[in-house]
Amino acid sequence: MAAEFHPRTGKLVALLHGNRTAKRNKPTEEFNHGLAMSREPLGDGQLFQVCIDRKVNSWSGSIEIGVTASDPATLDFPSSATGLKGGSWIISGCSVLRDGRSVLEEYGQDLDQLSEGDKVGIQRTASGELHLWVNGRDCGVAALGLPPQVWAVVDLYGKCTQVTVLGSSSSVVRREEPLGASATEEGFVGMELSDVVNNAILSAYTGNLLTVGLGNSPDGCSITSNDALLFHEKCGTLIKLSNNNKTAERRRPLDEFNNGVVVTNRPLRDNEMFEIRIDKLVDKWSGSIEIGITVHNPNNLDYPATMTNLRSGTIMMSGCGILTNGKGTRREYCEFSLDELQEGDHIGLMRKSSGALHFYINGIDQGVAATHTLPTVYGVVDLYGMAVKVTIVHNHNHSDRLRRNNAIMRALSPDVGRRIFDTGDVEVERLLFHPNCGQKAAIVCEGRTALRPHATDDFNHGVVLSNRSLRSNEIFQVRIDKMVDKWAGSIEIGVTTHNPAYLQLPSTMTNLRSGTWMMTGNGVMHNGTTILDEYGHNLDRLKAGDTVGVMRKEDGSLHFFVNNLDQGLAASNVPSNVYAVVDLYGQAAQATIIDDIDLPPLPDDVLEGNNQISPCSLFSLTPSNDLRFHHLHGNNAVITNGGRTAFRQNCRSEFNDAIVMSSRTLREGEMFEILIQKMVDRWSGSIEAGVTAIRPEDLEFPSTMTDIDYDTWMLSGTAIMQDGNTMRNNYGCDLDSLTTGSRIGMLRSPNGDLHYYINGVDQGVACSGLPPELFAVVDLYGQCVQVSITSGSLPVDNSLSLSNATEKSFPIHSPVPGIAHRFHTNCGKYVALQSDGFRAVRVHGFSHGIVFSMKELKPDEIFEVKIDEVDEQWSGSLHVGLTTLQPFEISCAPPSGLPPSLLELRSKVSWLVSGSEVRRNGTVQKQNYGFSLERLTVGNCVGVKRGSDDTMHIFIDGEDLGVAAAGIAKNVFAVVDLYGKVVAVSIVSSSTLEESESTKPPSMSSGSCSEEEEDMSPCENEASVFMATIEFMENHGRNILLSNDGHTATRVASYNQGVVASAQPLPRQLLFQIRIDRLNSQWTSSLSLGVIGHCPERFNFPGTASSIKRSAWLIQRDCVFHNSLKICDNYGPNLDTCPEGTVLGLLVDSTQGLHLYVNGMDQGVAAQDIPNPCFVVVDLYGQCEEVTIVTNDIMAPGGDGDHLRCQGDLEKADVVDGVKENLCWTPPPEVNPTKTCEYQALCTRFKELLPLPDGYFNEELKCNLCYCESCHKLRGDEAYYRRGDPPKDYALPFGWCRFALRLNPRCEVTNVYKKWHTAYHGTCVGSLRRALDHGELVSGNASIFCSKQAKVELQNGYNEAEGNSAQEKDGVKVSLSPTMRYVGLDHFCPKIRFKDVKSQRHLQAQVAFQVCVRPGSYKTGPPSIGASESIDPRFSNNEIEWVTKERASTVLYGLLIRVE
Repeated sequence: MAAEFHPRTGKLVALLHGNRTAKRNKPTEEFNHGLAMSREPLGDGQLFQVCIDRKVNSWSGSIEIGVTASDPATLDFPSSATGLKGGSWIISGCSVLRDGRSVLEEYGQDLDQLSEGDKVGIQRTASGELHLWVNGRDCGVAALGLPPQVWAVVDLYGKCTQVTVLGSSSSVVRREEPLGASATEEGFVGMELSDVVNNAILSAYTGNLLTVGLGNSPDGCSITSNDALLFHEKCGTLIKLSNNNKTAERRRPLDEFNNGVVVTNRPLRDNEMFEIRIDKLVDKWSGSIEIGITVHNPNNLDYPATMTNLRSGTIMMSGCGILTNGKGTRREYCEFSLDELQEGDHIGLMRKSSGALHFYINGIDQGVAATHTLPTVYGVVDLYGMAVKVTIVHNHNHSDRLRRNNAIMRALSPDVGRRIFDTGDVEVERLLFHPNCGQKAAIVCEGRTALRPHATDDFNHGVVLSNRSLRSNEIFQVRIDKMVDKWAGSIEIGVTTHNPAYLQLPSTMTNLRSGTWMMTGNGVMHNGTTILDEYGHNLDRLKAGDTVGVMRKEDGSLHFFVNNLDQGLAASNVPSNVYAVVDLYGQAAQATIIDDIDLPPLPDDVLEGNNQISPCSLFSLTPSNDLRFHHLHGNNAVITNGGRTAFRQNCRSEFNDAIVMSSRTLREGEMFEILIQKMVDRWSGSIEAGVTAIRPEDLEFPSTMTDIDYDTWMLSGTAIMQDGNTMRNNYGCDLDSLTTGSRIGMLRSPNGDLHYYINGVDQGVACSGLPPELFAVVDLYGQCVQVSITSGSLPVDNSLSLSNATEKSFPIHSPVPGIAHRFHTNCGKYVALQSDGFRAVRVHGFSHGIVFSMKELKPDEIFEVKIDEVDEQWSGSLHVGLTTLQPFEISCAPPSGLPPSLLELRSKVSWLVSGSEVRRNGTVQKQNYGFSLERLTVGNCVGVKRGSDDTMHIFIDGEDLGVAAAGIAKNVFAVVDLYGKVVAVSIVSSSTLEESESTKPPSMSSGSCSEEEEDMSPCENEASVFMATIEFMENHGRNILLSNDGHTATRVASYNQGVVASAQPLPRQLLFQIRIDRLNSQWTSSLSLGVIGHCPERFNFPGTASSIKRSAWLIQRDCVFHNSLKICDNYGPNLDTCPEGTVLGLLVDSTQGLHLYVNGMDQGVAAQDIPNPCFVVVDLYGQCEEVTIVTNDIMAPGGDGDHLRCQGDLEKADVVDGVKENLCWTPPPEVNPTKTCEYQALCTRFKELLPLPDGYFNEELKCNLCYCESCHKLRGDEAYYRRGDPPKDYALPFGWCRFALRLNPRCEVTNVYKKWHTAYHGTCVGSLRRALDHGELVSGNASIFCSKQAKVELQNGYNEAEGNSAQEKDGVKVSLSPTMRYVGLDHFCPKIRFKDVKSQRHLQAQVAFQVCVRPGSYKTGPPSIGASESIDPRFSNNEIEWVTKERASTVLYGLLIRVE
């Protein structure tokens, strides 16, 4: 019998007393990882019972108990029981969860309230029922249908830290009366839909099918009382409530800082915790959230602007003090200040039964705030100042508990995940290199730097280890100081269990066969064996100045970092006490440990006789002249590295007093340039730089240089300041936006002008009339911590100093822009060339898709294509390379024609990349070369280059993957194989020389132009020139990266500074279109676009386009703005809801009116009197990260728009008789409540009231479609489509909202969703769950919502079944229709009344199913309800109703909801 725990447990569990007692280690530091399970499966009727031995008060939540079908001997234990899958039933608090999803919200006794000494047990009966026992009392049936073999599960979660098994016993199951069994069949009073459905479902599952109504019961009683603590619906004027009144948010947070008071919906009970979580803060105002209690009933309260204005019956915590009736009674109540809390922190309060008031911050009791309070008080929160959004935390909600416990952990361990060195912290042993190192390695700089002194003579024996083992979550990070380009390979990094004091170091660390994990190239090796092939950034491509790091996390996982970016999980179950190891292999010659203190001084000359240092090495930054930092400086500044490096000490506790100056005055035309080497994310503001005529010896250094009021010129952010006063704003650069690796230069020209240079680029004249003999001055302020002087004395010589992190970020294109490449007309037999040879499409099968460049590639010329379309039914992907085969020599007739695949091309020498392999004439030359081409998808770009050194390089999205092959012949063509899933590509590169007319492919039109074409009007000429040269201007927001010959704009950082403009003015009557290529759901809002009336060539773009206040017209969301002022509301669709693939266009008509086009549809005039000329401006803001100018795919209204269809939606590929259903999606409220159709949001809120498990629905939210009038018109939907084999018409469900159901993989394999017909089935709310459980339309009793069971044929689509009747034997009829106009009638879809939680209005809703029905399984006929008039003009009344009696003839496809 299962009288003890299984020996395998969660990682923090220790078993005692013969495995009968389980305790969680580190109970005050960790709240989970406490799973324990029974040794044996439970027998029928066997009770597995434990006694709670010990609890702590640090956390929320407590013991969780249940059963699982997973064998503990093979189970990968999750952190908590609610993470168990594969048939698990867990009771948490008072909820029952199956496989992590709640199936019953209110059950039995709340386990969180149990105390030490209480007994709790779990039992599976012989009939498969799950029962919970608490202190010897059976709490009734918790779940049904348990499998015969289950193990008991006990989770020592939260407060519960130790339990003991009491011994197992078999007991008779004593059923409690099921919840709701006492309800009368006549109906319920005051019940919301969710209450009715919960009770009905539970009753049905416990075998007592109730027939309940939605009206009042005769006795006036209600079944349940939902007394959850929520916010009262009456609140401050700027408050918006959501999430069933659990969440409160202050509107217009950047414009208003008060009027954000919310009060609880009921008084607080004694010892009841009222706790909130801070969800959102803004960094604009002073002051923040305030919380407390009030005796005022919210129904009668006249809400003040701030709660501290209320002069009676109110106690509030504000900052770190207590205010009673608006007056301070305790100034220093606790050590925490509410003004300093972060997003995710928790604040709570409790009125004790003694009347004392306590506040809690992240679960920590702050003590008594007030000793005597009235018994009836309400909780109150003031969303003041920085505080914008909060949510009430319910302790019985598992997600709330988990987030709260994480916040408590962060508060208890604020430095988890940080590097351990902060000045002022307790001194710990610093990470250094161990003196025992490889034969050819040396340790210098007091253990901070490791090098190979003779790096050009040998490539290995450069292994170095850390002087101590790494702590959990501690990062070991090194900067590459020097490299040589003589060898292959480069730095390798990892961890080892071997102590460096006793280790006999190998020549390379990958030769060690025990206890070692290393990242090498872009792979990961364990004990010399590769365990990951394509992991992270390739270390062999790093250059001097780049950083690499390694961290072992507390859970034993190993992560590597490149330039501070986590490359993801590399290995698991890595033991503790591992040492960091660096292998200075191949090109890597020197590396230095970096941490949060400073970078060490760089030695003058370590590599003896080495003249092959990378031009990007930090040593190239050391000046050849005598410019240094002066030895006099601010109090917090430290000068190192022979006067070349300056840093601010105590950088996390001090943000100023760190001014440094040049050691001498600048010579005429001499540039003083510095490199930012280190920053912290703790402060606002950053580096300030400028010049001064004051000698350092005469200067009493202030805290900041802008405090000086004479002879000083500084750049601070974007402001030019002279003598502490702002001379001008919006200078060409923003110092606050610079990051590590950026360079700042200052130069006084001979005529007295001051210029600033950012990364070698002149930002223009900052100010004029400066005197000679000026000192350079740098203020290491705020976020900027450390800088070094570069070698740049003239701006033209500084290009080599660019940070390699920046260098790697920019795509590389053909050296000279010119005429675009084209495909040759000789190609694979299944290839169709489009768009005048710019696009290639494979029209059949998976092979025969070889295409060539039109011409031979010039040296260093890149031939680049973009993937336009993929078909996931095929495996494999495109192949790309170079060939000596000349395409014009190819015969189209076999056997001399092209083979099916490029891998089989043998007639001439060819070099190609397939997957991650490099092949020559089909023979593998190199494996694991760069990024695998099989991982490419739509939008990725692939390029091939023949280098001038006879090498072949492959480019992915502009990044050079390095040399793929050498010895390439001189005259080669680019070749691409549209193989496998890649169906279509377009050329995005240009040739270096003009093409002759003879090389152009023949046009689809006739060779001679018509007379009308030759006599083109000036406007048409202008338009044609514009379309030929259309591109984005090189002047743009600082986070923008242009590629694809200026046709694609990508925002590479942050959420703003992404404004781009057209390089040419927009001609009248010409449609300028862009396509949204990439969205990032991390941010909110999205792009905006419009026109400006001035040339943007020298315009200093602000952070957002909405800040342009001169001659600007902008369309943002669904509003139109002119010079930042709103001039129109409700214009067109909300641009924030546009998905990837949406095409947006702008057109100025002949009457100077501005039009917006969405997917080719004109939205009407947005603004009038647009000036001529005007330039298009696009702001890649928030979610929108990449757009591309569309020139060849301009869609007319009602056009195909095939590229806009949703991937993953099964209707996207339905093509019957040339008709396509084009689908566009709108993210539902779960993604962003402000970004959805209001009707869809309303239907979604109704769906959330239905207790339908999420597992039934498709996780791809884009498959949910709204068919309201505005949505279907925006998509351009037709009213009718065809589907099936043979094809049959069906109507789109206009007026309904569809929620896609999870598709059955077996049906997908058999093409059910394409070969079967589409129809609809009307039903009622009570029948939904049963149909979903079966996956098809099934017979059964009448709805549990009917007050009585009706004997009406075809009621709700099927007959009433009677036992052993002939009807039952023959199958019960199911009624369907190809149109919702019929099955959407009240007879089939009875309306149900509900209360909308947002508007608080009473509405009516109907539900139905969209189904697939097997052809031939149904009969068509007239309507069974009788109808004289035509129901749907497309369908005859004689065929409007489809009836089937066959089982398994229907498959559910979508849930339809309509709300009136």
